[in-house]
Amino acid sequence: MMIDMEKKDGVAVITINNPPMNVLCTALLNELDKALDDIGSDPAIRTVVLTGAGRAFVAGADIKEMMDLDPEGALAFAHLGHGVLRKLEQLPIPVIAAVNGFALGGGTEMALACDIRIASEAAKFGQPEVSLGVIPGFGGTQRLTRLVGSGKAKELIYTGDIINAKAAQSIGLTQQVVEGYKKDENGERIRNEKGKPVQDNEPVLKAAMDMATKIASKGPVAMKNAKKAMDEGLDMTLANGLEHEAKLFSGLFATKDQKEGMAAFVEKREPDFRGE
Repeated sequence: MMIDMEKKDGVAVITINNPPMNVLCTALLNELDKALDDIGSDPAIRTVVLTGAGRAFVAGADIKEMMDLDPEGALAFAHLGHGVLRKLEQLPIPVIAAVNGFALGGGTEMALACDIRIASEAAKFGQPEVSLGVIPGFGGTQRLTRLVGSGKAKELIYTGDIINAKAAQSIGLTQQVVEGYKKDENGERIRNEKGKPVQDNEPVLKAAMDMATKIASKGPVAMKNAKKAMDEGLDMTLANGLEHEAKLFSGLFATKDQKEGMAAFVEKREPDFRGE
């Protein structure tokens, strides 16, 4: 198994675990596809956290699997990646990427399919596919452009440059950067026998879990409608998007969650949302 999943208190944590660098291969993508189906059919899950085990979030697609593909095989592989990442993107609940280390190529593309990206300071992002004689094939040319703008996306894709977490945050690729290295009692980074700082995945996972838990405490029907309004509104004119928002907003007034949420506010107590 290359996908680990744990469910607790309304949060599903998916961990990519394909050592040493969590590369995306056909078998892993098929496992992830099944895990997403499981989450999508579980009404108890209100938020998802996606992360990687070890030094990488996802260090890219499996070059050894791709190198001998012909155009037909490459098209099938791209369609598989598109389908799985689209399923991730279209989950009706919020998805948070806890990017713990290398997120290159398919790793950046997987993070882009999430709603929110929290990065460890050890994280590295990039679309280096042109260095291999190809282009991003799992959505990078489309999602990166939409997220950071055409000019910056073209710069990153044309050059194949790899950027750190702070640079990623400065262009809006990540929303938060947290500590990513183990420290001694003096606050200095602990280094291994090669003199490199020792990576610590706990802070980024904690930050993602804290946010996921907070989101899971809110009205789940409202949360799904908020995501629907924002995601679908991107493909509409402003006028149509505003009307879409108004319909989703007004429809929530027929839910038990809306009655409970507003009653709890007036009564100065915590709401007990049931997703109804």
